[in-house]
Amino acid sequence: MEFRKLGRTGLKVSTICLGTMQFGWSADEPTSHSIMSRAIELGCNFFDTADVYSRWVDGNDGGVSEQIIGNWLAKSGVRRQSVVLATKVRGQMGDGPNDQGLSRAHIMTAVEDSLRRLQTEYIDLYQVHWPDEETPLDETLSALTDLVRAGKVRYIGCSNYPAWLLTKALWISDVKHLVRYDSLQPHYSLVHRAEFERELQPLCLDQGIGVIPYSPLAGGFLTGKYRRDTPLPASTRAEGVRSRYMNEQGFTAVDTLEVIGKSHNATIAQTAIAWVLANTAVSSAIIGANSVAQLEDTVQGASVTLMPEEKEALDKTTAWQ
Repeated sequence: MEFRKLGRTGLKVSTICLGTMQFGWSADEPTSHSIMSRAIELGCNFFDTADVYSRWVDGNDGGVSEQIIGNWLAKSGVRRQSVVLATKVRGQMGDGPNDQGLSRAHIMTAVEDSLRRLQTEYIDLYQVHWPDEETPLDETLSALTDLVRAGKVRYIGCSNYPAWLLTKALWISDVKHLVRYDSLQPHYSLVHRAEFERELQPLCLDQGIGVIPYSPLAGGFLTGKYRRDTPLPASTRAEGVRSRYMNEQGFTAVDTLEVIGKSHNATIAQTAIAWVLANTAVSSAIIGANSVAQLEDTVQGASVTLMPEEKEALDKTTAWQ
């Protein structure tokens, strides 16, 4: 497993980040523990979660994924220092008016809840899950700065930020001497490019911001299970994939991934991961897994190195989709 610096920081993360949104949802706790243990064995040191994960499953109040990770940390025997643990704050965690958002009030409560569930004294990367238009950026950044200075958080990042808002946040951090966002989680894959590449990518490269793309397999479309002449599975997720990606350009991208993958003895999914990691702006790609076998298969994408002409051929199939 290759390790890359998270942007301009000295923190080194594996090029595969284990996403844990499925934990407590499509993967029960024993399965989730097996997945995390195997991820460590495969060289993955970077786990990503969020306080809201599994909130909307079976009517629970969220925090299920964090709790599963915390239980694993407590009994796995893995040194806490060996894991770069990332979680997020922003989503609704209760019915009260201050049980969501990026206010100081909510952040200070949410971080303590996350620390308790994760059974740890610090969070390596604390990320704002998406913007909060009702809270000034300087209030959010001031609260996060206090958490870093208190040792409860080591780095901060953002997710789903447009370029203009990330630029404004960096400026506020600079002029007010506050900690700054050192990472960004964008939605990015071979079939979803323009949102990141047009403005966010040059900004992140210029400012040394680590990029941790989520959904690099486009909701499963870039695994090859959705093809031109294959019946659509009966699921809400499949309908979302159909409306977003099932068009001639998307199918051409999958066909090209298959052809190029064969020359590397790689699957379509592994080649799609390799394409994301070939982007010099990317520090790590987030992948989820419902089983150990699925993890073992997908993680091999980190071992596939595309030739420049192969990446160019893939780029041409989906120019800024």
